Amino acid sequence: MADVARVAGVSSATVSYVLSGKRPVAPETRAAVEAAIADLSFTINATARSLRTGRSSLVALIVPDIANPFFAQLAATLDEELRGLGLHVVVCNTRARRAEEQALLAEATQQRFAGVVITPFRLKPNDFEPIVGAGIPVVVSADVSFGPIDLVTPDAGNAIRRALEEVAAAGRRRIAMIAGPRDATGGDPRLEQLRALALQFGMSLPRELVVRGEHARQAGAAGFGELMSRRYRPDAIFCGNDVIAIGAMDKANELGVNIPADVALIGHDDASFASLVRPQLTTIRYPAAGVGRAAAQLLIERLNGRQVHKTVHIKAEFVARSSV
Repeated sequence: MADVARVAGVSSATVSYVLSGKRPVAPETRAAVEAAIADLSFTINATARSLRTGRSSLVALIVPDIANPFFAQLAATLDEELRGLGLHVVVCNTRARRAEEQALLAEATQQRFAGVVITPFRLKPNDFEPIVGAGIPVVVSADVSFGPIDLVTPDAGNAIRRALEEVAAAGRRRIAMIAGPRDATGGDPRLEQLRALALQFGMSLPRELVVRGEHARQAGAAGFGELMSRRYRPDAIFCGNDVIAIGAMDKANELGVNIPADVALIGHDDASFASLVRPQLTTIRYPAAGVGRAAAQLLIERLNGRQVHKTVHIKAEFVARSSV
């Protein structure tokens, strides 16, 4: 910066103002500084700046499955919202493994990241204590709270109710669910909501019609096959997410089971492929872009000094297509 200042005929402080935008600089002065920067091929030393400020310009987005289009859209939206503020999103894939989740939180703490947005899968509330204690803003995107930490969470009750109405109108009564793993943090709120609301429609969701697995396509296929092997087959299956539902469709094709004639199928998230498969997937839309915008806003508020934690509810909606 001293070299740039000497060539431009200004002070180092003026160069700093041009680079940071913290104070107005006369147009002719800015032009002189920018010309000197170009002549000298000057670039900011990000490592040195982070040492001086105590914080980098990086925001970690930590997700369980980077191949899931929901998280791809979340990443794109978060990056779009933060880039104009000089913050850059680094996407980290945990593969839903607790050790990976813990290691990435520790790395973000050690590297003094500007913030973290995370969809935890097997973390516990006390796992967040070190990074929160280090003063790094954290936003959790999940169905359950992780204590006094900013949270973006779905408001899906009405959407699930509408899905059950559609299932009931189609004459279905034996519902099942391909749910997430038993050891996922906070259990499976989507399963519990479905079970509670089903009673209002004279339906039940018995334990024998709940199969569990990872939130992955292979688990959807295995779960669908298991349900179809039962003596009393379900005539409607809810899935923990759309990726699971696609796996269920794979297995249905293999077994010669017709969707929706033999069994209705309902996903969750409304991923980009949900309207492209055949039959088009009926699902509960949880907008990834809305989650990304809310997480970015919470992070910005924290960086601007907000101390009290907040929860933002994102409304989900039922999307009727042709798999029911």
